[in-house]
Amino acid sequence: MIMLSDKDTGAYIGTITSDQLQFLIDQLEEETDDDRDYWLNRDMLATFREVGADPVLVDLLEGAMGERDEMEIVWQGGAADEA
Repeated sequence: MIMLSDKDTGAYIGTITSDQLQFLIDQLEEETDDDRDYWLNRDMLATFREVGADPVLVDLLEGAMGERDEMEIVWQGGAADEA
């Protein structure tokens, strides 16, 4: 299980699958090999939809963003934490 949180508030966003996490990793910029946070904005979410992202993932991120135009998320869990 991979848990997402709002980096600024620490609020729990929800859980995602390893495939959904891999999509984020493939689409977003990582500053280091062990980077676990991502900056998102509304344009990125629209692009995710255009390239066929899992609608459940995009809906989850849009819901977490609320009225904001951008946010940072952080993830934990999954195989990386078991190593």
